[in-house]
Amino acid sequence: MADGPTGVAEPTDPPPPPRPRGRWRELPAIVGIAVLLAVAIKLLVVQAYFIPSSSMVPTLREGDRILVCRICLRLDDVDRGDVIVFEGPDGISPHRGVLGGALHWLGETLGVASPPHDDFVKRVAGLPGDTVEIDRTGALFVDGEPVDEPYLNRPVPTDAFPPTAVPDGMLFVLGDNRGNSGDSRCQPPDCTGLVPVDKVIGVTILRLWPPQRIGVVR
Repeated sequence: MADGPTGVAEPTDPPPPPRPRGRWRELPAIVGIAVLLAVAIKLLVVQAYFIPSSSMVPTLREGDRILVCRICLRLDDVDRGDVIVFEGPDGISPHRGVLGGALHWLGETLGVASPPHDDFVKRVAGLPGDTVEIDRTGALFVDGEPVDEPYLNRPVPTDAFPPTAVPDGMLFVLGDNRGNSGDSRCQPPDCTGLVPVDKVIGVTILRLWPPQRIGVVR
């Protein structure tokens, strides 16, 4: 009698497991998402800045890194006493090429490189419609009322500034280091002059560096 099928399945080798995808294949997607998040945060929420001068001593010192709230401008108006960052009168950006521009943008976002054009940080002293004056003792008055300024670098210069009305759409800004600050007391190119409201980038909220000076900016 011829042998027939026994009904027992012949053992077969299991299929090979799928080869794991290399992690490098996921890298472009991860980098792309990170870049998109960085752009969204920088444009809409917060941005780090490097302080290049001593015009805001003692509140901010040269070399400090600060965190600027951009979204604050969407939630509320700028107020007197706010420390703001704003675009300077000259907004020309140098040409660095694609790679150089990308690296500088990353450094600017992290607050370790200065922006491509001149941005400034000052304290708001006068709003549109205010009348700002500094008397011969160095005291600041707004609409005839004295302003308490505990943040000033002492001694305060005694150079007087005549009563000046702030036009609509403009801000009057001053440095806390009143004797070494090019601000709204004079005009470009020697100083920043009055600041258009639409040139304000954001309100300074925190000092991020150095570690011993981390804290809220007031």
